[in-house]
Amino acid sequence: MSLVRVTQSELTKLFSTSIWWILALVLVVYAGGNAAILAWVFGASSAGSLPGGSAPDIPAETIPPVIYSTASAVGYVFPLLIGALMVTSDFRHQTLTPTFLATPRRARALGGKVIAGAGIGIVYAVVGLAATVAPGAAIFVTQDVPTALDDSDTWALLGRVVIAYVLWVLVGIGAGTLLRNQVAAIVVVVGFTQLVEPVVRTVGAFLDGVRDATAFLPGAASDGLVGASIYSTFAPPAAGGVDLAWWGNGLVLLGYAVVLMVVGYVASWRRDVA
Repeated sequence: MSLVRVTQSELTKLFSTSIWWILALVLVVYAGGNAAILAWVFGASSAGSLPGGSAPDIPAETIPPVIYSTASAVGYVFPLLIGALMVTSDFRHQTLTPTFLATPRRARALGGKVIAGAGIGIVYAVVGLAATVAPGAAIFVTQDVPTALDDSDTWALLGRVVIAYVLWVLVGIGAGTLLRNQVAAIVVVVGFTQLVEPVVRTVGAFLDGVRDATAFLPGAASDGLVGASIYSTFAPPAAGGVDLAWWGNGLVLLGYAVVLMVVGYVASWRRDVA
């Protein structure tokens, strides 16, 4: 079976289930809700109208990139999950057996998942950006905060969010290829991204020996690729540390995807299907 046919088959399998739109719906609610709340809080703080009167003075021009980047800063777990599920669902429901029978070249079968994953990553990026940019910009208008949607830098940031989403799907495919078990993959993905890495990055901000290493964690690389994040923009600058260009951070994130897929292919993908 050609790579095009394999990719079409992967897309058919993905869109014939409900998990892709359920995750997309949760992404809209989660990322969109965060963006709306933060846009109101930061906008009100910038305008000096936040209740309490003790809020920090936030320059208005720094707010839009942070809000728009919420799509990746808090929403990256969703493309990561869909990537992992694209692989582990095949193992769980034993649909990988007919896939390998139709496509004996397993590298080609994995390649079809990668191409299909890149496509769903773009779809999720559009959904995530729509969920964050639309409410954020609408709230900015009511608070006299510039939306920055006429700024080329803003559109460049949105484009990098799309790249980040695609890379996160590929990381998820790599994780799924290596782990195989769906429950284990979900636990590891959610546990690492929502617990382990945030703790390590927080600790690293206070320890010189750890700070440089945290710049190479996948979440930190994603934030660096996009160029803005709620977790780093308003944080006090750390002395020293690694400062990569956006494309360098993208290569770090791509490196995670490649390493996971290569190790998964050698250790797991070529094994007999149970």
